[in-house]
Amino acid sequence: MEPILEVTDLKVHFPIKKGIFAQTKGYVYAVDGVSFTLNKGETLGVVGESGCGKTTTGMAVLQLLDITSGKIVFNGKDISDISKMPFDEVIDFRKKVQIIFQDPFSSLNPRMTIEHIIGDPMRIHKMFGEKEIKERVAYLMEKTGLRPGQAGRYPHEFSGGQRQRIGIARALSMGPEIIIADEPVSALDVSIQAQIINLLVELQEEFDLSYIFIAHDLAVVEHICDRIAVMYLGKIVEMASYEELFLNPRHPYTKALFSAIPIADPRAKKDRTLLEGDVPSPRHPPSGCSFHPRCPECFKTCNIDDPVLRNMGNDHFVACHLYNRH
Repeated sequence: MEPILEVTDLKVHFPIKKGIFAQTKGYVYAVDGVSFTLNKGETLGVVGESGCGKTTTGMAVLQLLDITSGKIVFNGKDISDISKMPFDEVIDFRKKVQIIFQDPFSSLNPRMTIEHIIGDPMRIHKMFGEKEIKERVAYLMEKTGLRPGQAGRYPHEFSGGQRQRIGIARALSMGPEIIIADEPVSALDVSIQAQIINLLVELQEEFDLSYIFIAHDLAVVEHICDRIAVMYLGKIVEMASYEELFLNPRHPYTKALFSAIPIADPRAKKDRTLLEGDVPSPRHPPSGCSFHPRCPECFKTCNIDDPVLRNMGNDHFVACHLYNRH
């Protein structure tokens, strides 16, 4: 498959400044060496606990955050330092990579009508004339399950699911190739979640889109993702196709996540893997494997060496010393 996005050893470290001279006293290692590829037409899921660096990774790919180091290649062009790119390439990148935000209410301007929320990006980039813009707004509203007659309304006049559809229509207005969906259904009711997931699948096929789907609910990513990357404390600890990951999770952290998925049967018994302790601070990550303080299978090497992501076969990548022992 043809890669549309390649991320290599991405790091995002936020400086901690103190004192009257704002001297740097340390760093928050939000993303600490993430590498992955996104193929054209593919959906890559990124899952993990809150604070593991999922959203920061997405924002860094969008160039909404400055990256500390690493390389991001989009359609064969290095976009790691957007400040050094030619202006026309920056504009093209901004059009081609869009985002759907987690909160469908706070991400919409309450003073703007839906027509302006969806249409103004096209006006700013001078993509069409005014008549064509209005026609495209109506077209996108129909495609996302909204009535074009509602274009003159404001965000507060819509339900949560409808507002998320507006956010999806806004993302589509630029004709993107990649959409980063940052937990787009976590704020919605379960019944509405299924509708939005099905809508995203339909739009992906029709508009030839590639998704980075950020979520913490494994049951959700199973229905939309082709591959899944599991993150813990700023690093990817396991990555595989969704079939391979669900059938054969290898990393102890991934196994714990799967054991926490609820079963819709009150009589069913399930073995839970309960992790001890709390997630370590990204300001002071543990030495060696970042998961070793909570890992039920930890041994001496885990405290010392940081495991690398290795291909265990069938494009199943795992960063764990359990599979490095001889």
